[in-house]
Amino acid sequence: MFILNRYLLRQFLQVFLICFLSLTGLYIVIDAFGHLDHFSSHAEKGGSLFGIMATYYAYHSLAFFDGTSGILAMISAMFTVTWLQRHQELTAIMAAGISKMRIMKPILFAAAAVSLLGVANRELVIPRVRDELTRDTKDLGGDAARDLEPRFDRNGILIGGEKIILGERKIIKPAFVLPAELAKSGQQLVASEAYYKDAEEGRPAGFVLTGVTAPSRVDKMASVLIGDQPVIVTPQDVPWLGSNDLFVVSDLPFPVLASGSNWRKYASIGELIHELNDPGADLGADVRVTVHTRLVQPLMDGTLLMLGLPLMLSRSNRNIFLSIGICMGVATAFTLIALSCQSLGSMNMLRPSLAAWLPLLIFVPVAAGMSQTLRT
Repeated sequence: MFILNRYLLRQFLQVFLICFLSLTGLYIVIDAFGHLDHFSSHAEKGGSLFGIMATYYAYHSLAFFDGTSGILAMISAMFTVTWLQRHQELTAIMAAGISKMRIMKPILFAAAAVSLLGVANRELVIPRVRDELTRDTKDLGGDAARDLEPRFDRNGILIGGEKIILGERKIIKPAFVLPAELAKSGQQLVASEAYYKDAEEGRPAGFVLTGVTAPSRVDKMASVLIGDQPVIVTPQDVPWLGSNDLFVVSDLPFPVLASGSNWRKYASIGELIHELNDPGADLGADVRVTVHTRLVQPLMDGTLLMLGLPLMLSRSNRNIFLSIGICMGVATAFTLIALSCQSLGSMNMLRPSLAAWLPLLIFVPVAAGMSQTLRT
């Protein structure tokens, strides 16, 4: 049995790697040819063209794996089963008294391992490289100005502005809207630029606003506090601010602000839940749908696999191309229904929890009924 397990796992791993590398390579070739001029322009500023492209696509291959790991696990299992059937190996193994379920166990464990690897990639790796993933080919250095989507921080300050530059951690023409309890000298803070500063000893994280135009005469203002904690610091209280500067304390990470609506796509589930628990954050139903979808994703991957395997084992036709067609048909139907449910949840036409779980409610009974094939 150990030899059989090794054989099946080797077949599964070979197919998985071939499919993943082939699809990733196809994606890279198509995308690189469409943006080659952007890579060339960035390489002229310094650096190797090949090195820049390799770094860019190395990061984006992580996001590509996140989106395709479940389907690739199913395709790999399908190819492994089809290979066994095509060469009559499945018949020979069953003739030795080994059940189909026992034969499929190594494949099921391998698919589960791929699903768990996808979870680790999604929750641990991608959030750490979010800065690189939010950069497109027009902003490889992170020094291009992007549109800024305003966001609230935990102090209730709406942080907005005209443009934002990720590489310089700068907001161009910032306009911060203050809640009523902080608006002692005006409802808005307007400046020419704002620079994000990390927390240091004796100073919390926040934004240094330079060239402040509203309110006027900030050098005469007193700092604004919540309790005994300063929120808006003026030049009267610290020596490191210029006469026309302000410091606004904020715990909103700059990469999250710079990534705009893409932040939730590359955020971990812990970060999503943290944002949902923030009373100052005005998040839509789509974020709640994303949280529930992350929780059920391993179950979705398993359900997709259990829809495909019984179909393959119940077929007598060993045409490998027909097998590929069946795989694609099952995966397409499952994915379309899942995406439709998530879209309805994002539009508040379904509860977020129901939008994430509804595909399982539809397909798990079907998969359970079809799994009878594995027991015979």
